[in-house]
Amino acid sequence: MQSVKRYFPQLTDHQMKQFEALIPFYEDWNQKINVISRKDIEHLEMHHVLHSLAIVKMVSSFKPGTTVLDLGTGGGFPGIPLAIFFPKVEFLLIDGTGKKIKVVQAAIDELGLKNVTAMQKRAEELKQSFDFVVTRAVADLDKLWEWSQKLIHQNHKNGLPNGLITLKGGKIDQEIKALPKGTSIEKTAIQSWFDDPYFEEKYVVYVQR
Repeated sequence: MQSVKRYFPQLTDHQMKQFEALIPFYEDWNQKINVISRKDIEHLEMHHVLHSLAIVKMVSSFKPGTTVLDLGTGGGFPGIPLAIFFPKVEFLLIDGTGKKIKVVQAAIDELGLKNVTAMQKRAEELKQSFDFVVTRAVADLDKLWEWSQKLIHQNHKNGLPNGLITLKGGKIDQEIKALPKGTSIEKTAIQSWFDDPYFEEKYVVYVQR
């Protein structure tokens, strides 16, 4: 996890051990359940862990007790890396696919994460609300916002107002234009924080009312 350590030197030894444990964990589980593409597993740190942590570069800090929903978490990204980074923030990771949630729950147990819950659910089934919704490679922005805005409550406790924070790639200007009028959008190129070529045309997009 050299890149993680390079970009986040403030991490504790315990957090670094948790990050380092992700590589053997996902390599092992990928033999049983294909949660990460075979060609991508050797790039787990850059393509999955560091990519997830781009959200940290935008947010920098959450107040203790902040609640975050990872919508469509897949194998646990961005939720698991964010939960390691923010141990005082409460995370709910949901996905409609049971075998993926099985892997996420195994990661929670393996790493001893006390601030994470994993559930096989879809967004429309949830009754509670959250400070933030985070996503990665789930759907177009207008659909993400349609699902998310109902789940984001109005009481702001952080410097950054409650909203949707999503990792997006490619030509996303059309997706941004499709968002409803009155929404506030901020798009930041991940290469402004991480200089690896992998992050070309990859962005953190923040949407709020």
